[in-house]
Order: sequence, then structure tokens, then C-alpha cells
Amino acid sequence: MSVSALELVAGWPAPLASAGVTDARATIATTGDVDHRHEWASVTKLITALCVLRLCDSGVLTLDEPAGPPGSTVRHLLAHTSGLGFDAGAVTLSQPGRRRVYSNTGFDLLGNIVAERSSMTFADYAVHAVFAPLAMSGSVIEGTPSAGGVGPLTDLLRLGRELLAPTLVSPALMASATTVAFPGLAGVLPGLGRFETNDWGLGFEIRDGKSPHWTGHTNSGSTFGHFGQTGSFVWVDPPHGLACVALTSVTFGPWAKAAWPAFSDAVIAEYAR
Repeated sequence: MSVSALELVAGWPAPLASAGVTDARATIATTGDVDHRHEWASVTKLITALCVLRLCDSGVLTLDEPAGPPGSTVRHLLAHTSGLGFDAGAVTLSQPGRRRVYSNTGFDLLGNIVAERSSMTFADYAVHAVFAPLAMSGSVIEGTPSAGGVGPLTDLLRLGRELLAPTLVSPALMASATTVAFPGLAGVLPGLGRFETNDWGLGFEIRDGKSPHWTGHTNSGSTFGHFGQTGSFVWVDPPHGLACVALTSVTFGPWAKAAWPAFSDAVIAEYAR
């Protein structure tokens, strides 16, 4: 008897794990406790990016205005090319646009900019701009804009549907955000190592030809999303018409590097249009 893709989740070393697949219209399948609220870790950056993009659409903010170290812009911060180091208090490690330096610091700075321009706390603006419009009623920002999101699988599936068929951000801006910004830059993808071409959009990691990778071998190169160190991920694969989400209670590590690509390939084999 063949095993369905979602049955593979039962073999993950996580006491609490949930996963689901959606297309642009509705959830296709889920497994686990879909209402259990997990910490998202860096998956939160997808929400922060959408908040920034909404302010850009409204004209309150622009991608190319100065932000961060000298010479850096909002676009550089979103694309992890400002040169800022990884965590709070980190020094500037390169000139803007020269390297892909993954930076929590940069996203926390973006959260501060969102709060200033919206005249709300970042957590409140996230509700106003993303959670409420998408009916993500179980989700909140309890910590930093780079890693403080908490919520259930059902809400992240709603996010996945939004990213497959955007309504919150204008089509042109969303297309820009999910294609490569500052192409050809080398850098480290935390947890997976250094890539000579470490492609990102504006807040969204883009799969392209990275290997090894946390998505599947059969995911298209235009797949975009994010994973978190709490064992969470969201990927969106427009050519296959699918988004896939997983939340767990186990820190990202070797188990995920082995399990997630195989799971993603099984999801595509079973559910892709």
C-alpha cells in the first residue's frame, strides 16, 4: 500500500507536528493538531516583509529610501544585502549590495520602521495589515519582527493561499518581491551552509538551484518561502499551484534536512496540478 505524503509526518521526531497543503482556493489536506499554536521563528519574516510591502503600496514607505547602514536601503534590508550581521548588536560585515548576509538585525530594524511609519506597534500593524485581512485570528507577534510570530497551522495555510494568489500587495510589487533581488551574490543560508549564488527576493528566500535545500528536489526553481529554527516552514510553488506548511516542536537540524525534502517531493507527486 502506498503511503500518502502527509503520513510521512508521523515519522518526524517531534511530539507535536502538524502539516498541510493548500492551493490558491482551499486547504487540500492536513495532518496533526492544526489548531495548536507554535512559535514560527524566522517564518515571521514573511509577515514582516508583507507589512513593509503594504506600506510601500500605500506610499508611506519606498523600497529605495535609506535604511540601515550608510548606503543601505529598505530594499537591501529585505534582501539581506545591507551588510548588517546576524543578531542584535552585530557589526556591519560588508558594503550594501556586495554579499548576502542573513540578518535578524535588519528585519528588526524593518519592524521599527513599520512601527514609526504606521504610528502603531509592529505587532498591532501586523494584525491590521496581514492577520485581520487574512482571518489569521490565532496568530500574534509576541517577540521580535524577525522571529516573534506565534500561531496555528490553519493560519499559515491562509498565508500560503494569499501568497499563491495575492490580494494584500499589488501584483507588480509582489512579483518583484518574489523574484531575485541583487542577483549573483554569495552568502550563507543558516543551517544549510554557504552558496556561491544565494538567491533571495524581498523577504522571501528563493529556491533556484540551491543544493542541498530544505524544499524538495522537484520543487520548481521559483519556489519561495522561509523556514524557522523552531522546525517550521512555509513554501509556495506557483508553477505547481501549491503551498505547503509545517509546524513542529523540534528545533531544525539534521532530521529536517533529511525529512523535509522527501516530504516536499511526496507532496508535489501527490497533489501538484
